[in-house]
Amino acid sequence: MKEQKSIVQIIKEKAAALNKKIVLCEGEDKRVVKAASDIVKEGVARIVLLGNEAEIRKANPDVDLSGVEIVDPLTSPKAEEYAQLLYTLRKAKGMTEEQAREQAKDATFFGALMLKAGDVDGLVSGACHSTANTLRPGLQIIKTAPGVSSVSSFNLMVAPEGGNPYVPDGMLVFADCGLNPTYTSEGLADCAIATAKSAKEIAGLDPKVAMLSFSTKGSAKHDNVTMVAQAVAIAKEKAPDLKLDGELQFDAAIVPSVGEFKAPGSSVAGHANVFIFPDLQAGNIGYKIAERLGGFQAIGPICQGFAKPLNDLSRGCKSDDIVCAVAITALQTINK
Repeated sequence: MKEQKSIVQIIKEKAAALNKKIVLCEGEDKRVVKAASDIVKEGVARIVLLGNEAEIRKANPDVDLSGVEIVDPLTSPKAEEYAQLLYTLRKAKGMTEEQAREQAKDATFFGALMLKAGDVDGLVSGACHSTANTLRPGLQIIKTAPGVSSVSSFNLMVAPEGGNPYVPDGMLVFADCGLNPTYTSEGLADCAIATAKSAKEIAGLDPKVAMLSFSTKGSAKHDNVTMVAQAVAIAKEKAPDLKLDGELQFDAAIVPSVGEFKAPGSSVAGHANVFIFPDLQAGNIGYKIAERLGGFQAIGPICQGFAKPLNDLSRGCKSDDIVCAVAITALQTINK
């Protein structure tokens, strides 16, 4: 019998067909260097790795970097061109040409400038730097897509080998687990709509979106519950065809019997595959519990809302996670 392809393998193959060029900004991180090698070997994407080539090769003597383009922001012949691009973008904010030259030496800013200039198709960073270090150049240089008020993030949660009875598609989508500390009802609604779109385009899911809370359909009263309930109403008004419901507790969202009992008549309760957490604390804790105790592979956080694909890794990521993030970043170029 023919072995069934994994979800991650399908995503990689879709990315490979696009032949996109992705920049990895952290050549000083061994996980990133290993991922760069694996990505090129597997043909997932073309890779530009930022850093000092001699230092990278010395620190990673056993890694085959054939086919990986290594660029040093400090010596690149395009350094001045990128510095001028940054100056043009930021001079209205008071940046001088000298400040732009200095800022462009930072690898993440350099990578974002490569992306802005069209020299690469996407950017992945964050394995050894903070989220702010990745998102700041993203917001200042790449900026949000037209009509998008703010960026958000999602995680693809791939079920462990052997499957999970509550995950028939083999994958769930969690949001927001890595970006916005707090949300308004409208912001949470926008995050839900964007995440449903990402779930369909990236994971191939038929999105069934659960807006999570510690309450199900008014079982508890609190301002936090009201915020989620209002987000549900806004999302349904903005995207009336979207399968979305809430507020739902997690068990009501994913266990059919509990969903039928707590939210009878809901088309989402008990069958959700996209989960919108009410704030960053809940989302971040939730995905790490699923990863560390449930055996799920957590891919992300994947950013959505930028004008061009730019993604932030978790600092606890593994090399395989970086490979997957690059594949997803390549797929995000389709509608850009």
